[in-house]
Amino acid sequence: MTVRTRIAPSPTGIAHLGTAYIAMRNLAIARQNGGQFVIRIEDTDRERYVEGAVDIIFEAMKWLGYPYDEAPDISGPYAPYTQSERLPIYKEYVQQLIANKKAYYCFCTKERLEQVRSAALAKKELPRYDRHCRHLTDEDIQKQLDSKAPHVIRLAVPETGVTICQDVVRGPVEFQNSGIDDQVLLKSDGYPTYHLGVVVDDHLMKITHIIRGEEWLSSSPKHVLIYEAFGWELPIFAHLPVIRNKDHSKMSKRKNDVSILSHRDRGYLPEAINNFLALMGWSHPEKKDIFSLDEFLKIFTLDRITLTAPVYDIEKLNWINGSYIRSLTDVELAERLSAGFVPSACSGELLASIVPLVKERLVTLKDFDDLASFFYLEPSAVEMTADDKEYLSVAKELLASCAWSKEGIEGSLIPAVKDHGWKNGPFFAALRLAVTGKKISPPLSESMVILGREKVLARLTLKV
Repeated sequence: MTVRTRIAPSPTGIAHLGTAYIAMRNLAIARQNGGQFVIRIEDTDRERYVEGAVDIIFEAMKWLGYPYDEAPDISGPYAPYTQSERLPIYKEYVQQLIANKKAYYCFCTKERLEQVRSAALAKKELPRYDRHCRHLTDEDIQKQLDSKAPHVIRLAVPETGVTICQDVVRGPVEFQNSGIDDQVLLKSDGYPTYHLGVVVDDHLMKITHIIRGEEWLSSSPKHVLIYEAFGWELPIFAHLPVIRNKDHSKMSKRKNDVSILSHRDRGYLPEAINNFLALMGWSHPEKKDIFSLDEFLKIFTLDRITLTAPVYDIEKLNWINGSYIRSLTDVELAERLSAGFVPSACSGELLASIVPLVKERLVTLKDFDDLASFFYLEPSAVEMTADDKEYLSVAKELLASCAWSKEGIEGSLIPAVKDHGWKNGPFFAALRLAVTGKKISPPLSESMVILGREKVLARLTLKV
């Protein structure tokens, strides 16, 4: 068996962190077994479709560094890989189910379905279709079709018995057929529902492993029943715990920043995002916290997945991201910063000199401008006390003639502070505020060396 895995995101807006979390696990299983990893776009929910969202998905996958083997943008042996381009396929296969009495036409109006739903709720029952059209005669069906009556096609779910989803993470999960609705397979607009589309596509594309979030576990009996209705071999199922907030509520794009590209724009490195997501619901066998995507792809196993919901812990992500920033060489970090995190006012030469000073302080790349803006922009006006101005007056006089180096600056200022009977803390705090406009900054002496004597003296002159 050639192992084939996939992700099948819907283009409904952002590229979700959860998609990456699932994608890297599918990629690992495919790579470990010499198989293929496929990206398929499930765009049959036309009401939620967002123009341009497909491009966002692929931009995110490429930024994270996930190599895929087949997809809409590179094609492959089972093209097309976009569901809206496969509509004739679904219609053909759903007709097979109708011919074999595994599916049926449903002509119920929206009004009737709402009445059925309201009646069930009034009885405090789970709203389900009452199978009104399941037993129509062939003559009744043909009459409706001839009149071009709007209709959907539903799966004829067995009314008794049990459907079992064999899950490699959770073991066998049983569902009573009496609680499974006769779900719609083909909508009135000719588009398949998720349930029909995903099963037909996974079968035709020879997907062997369905590794997805646990939110799809409740749909798994419907999918198993569709496989069985066609007489197809079942794939291997694995339903993974979904990412949660710290309060264990589900992460939602309406409430949380779950966008992959938003994290990129906020200055997180792809290596850090991958490392962070790798640790969700899984742990490194050597208990490592920092490891590469390549390492994860080689050692990830489904049997190490825990069913405890993984938590999006921003403090942990920040720590991981800072660790990766510090692992970069100064040249590498400057290159990363140059990709959108450094304003035009900061030249490449200036950036190269600043990087060693701020590297240890950066949590994300976006922190650079806040830490370093005083190097290329005049700091905002700050109010100085009488004591501060006395400190600055002495500092200005000494800085005008000392050797312009870290050693020269400190060798001139520190003894002077002692000679005046001052404390280092207040003196250097005032100097830092005057020169940088900040109470906290990169090392002050090294910063002044980069700024240059003329600029430092000019800033002190304004404050004295």
